[in-house]
Amino acid sequence: MTIYLGGDHTSVELKNALISFLQKKGWETVDFGTNTPESVDYPDFAEKVGNAVVQNPKSMGIVICGTGIGISIAANKICGIRCANCTSVQMAEMARKHNNANVLAVGARIVAEEEAIKMVEVFLNTPFEGGRHQKRLEKIIIIEQCKK
Repeated sequence: MTIYLGGDHTSVELKNALISFLQKKGWETVDFGTNTPESVDYPDFAEKVGNAVVQNPKSMGIVICGTGIGISIAANKICGIRCANCTSVQMAEMARKHNNANVLAVGARIVAEEEAIKMVEVFLNTPFEGGRHQKRLEKIIIIEQCKK
């Protein structure tokens, strides 16, 4: 599975640490940037990651900005993206189990690197439970108006 990553200027250090962790674990990664501390706009990176995940349904995405809020809002504007802004391992687990999230948003100014790594590992290794949650997911897709 390919993991697409992207974030704004606040994300560079954390994103690089996550890429290093993922590659050591054998995951294929694609870095959409940014890779400098120069100010950039997070919606640009949310769009790149979100579009890549939609085009490759077996992939996952990780987006990062200062709080994770703005980039998650932007990512969720893309039809087919279910981006969860998580601040704990439990949130990352439940985002997958109950919501079948396909993009994880992290706040570089909110979540410490060690916690972010744990969140990513749990997010990528937790399957969607389906069952009663599938019906809810289908309702979200209808609200989104991009039923496939």
